[in-house]
Amino acid sequence: MPKRKRAGDASAAAAAAAAAAAAALEPDGGVPKQHQNDKRHYRQRAHANPFSDHALVYPAAPTQFDWDAHYPAFAGSGKTPAFADVGCGFGGLLIALAPLFPDTLMLGMEIRVQVSQYVHDRIVALRSTNPPEPGSTTPGPYQNVSIVRANSMKFMPNYFPKHSLSALFFLFPDPHFKARKHKARIISPTLLAEYAYILRPGGIVYTITDVRDLHDWMRTHLEHFPLFEPVSEQELREEGKGSIVDAVYTSTEEGKKVERNKGDKWLACFRRIEVTRD
Repeated sequence: MPKRKRAGDASAAAAAAAAAAAAALEPDGGVPKQHQNDKRHYRQRAHANPFSDHALVYPAAPTQFDWDAHYPAFAGSGKTPAFADVGCGFGGLLIALAPLFPDTLMLGMEIRVQVSQYVHDRIVALRSTNPPEPGSTTPGPYQNVSIVRANSMKFMPNYFPKHSLSALFFLFPDPHFKARKHKARIISPTLLAEYAYILRPGGIVYTITDVRDLHDWMRTHLEHFPLFEPVSEQELREEGKGSIVDAVYTSTEEGKKVERNKGDKWLACFRRIEVTRD
């Protein structure tokens, strides 16, 4: 009977994989030798336990985070992210939206080590292979997108100032099917209070899933939260957000897998309302 691997061995293997990924960078351009979409070098479990103690480094407050290091082409501008993709996976949404909104900073948040490293390397590769036009004074492609490894259920307010986001994405989140695991779902009354805090009035929460039960759960919780109101897909398209909706449907790995399997996708979007105080 084969011996079980010790936790230390698993950690060493993960460190070796990360080191191998770093060593694969070209010395002159930072482009990985392997194809940027080759995920064989970034193996990872499908989900991570958000209640586990992960080795994370996070800012004590949004003002203490160095955004210039993540968006060097925008250094000194004072800009902070306006789009946040929670549980961004392999970064499909970010990569799809970055060229469409070149002046909007976007941040992916992903808790899994290898997956977040993959997205980081993918962004590095895209920046290196898509330099700005000679003589251009505007940032080059994909300079407006970045990623942090973070537990969004615990540290969202540590990254984003009040009312700083205009779009918040929850695309194909972990459904946590068992009732005792529902507390780990990314949409809950407690977390919605945090999302309302960082989302500016008029900002949109985009949710999509291929699990009807999870769709009903997210929609119902958002409907009952006093700071959000439902907004239809047609309304969003009439407001000029059709390209965002299209990316929500089709850009992610999970979304493409659902299409291949001819499954259903359930979209629910909500607008952050402004509350006037007497």
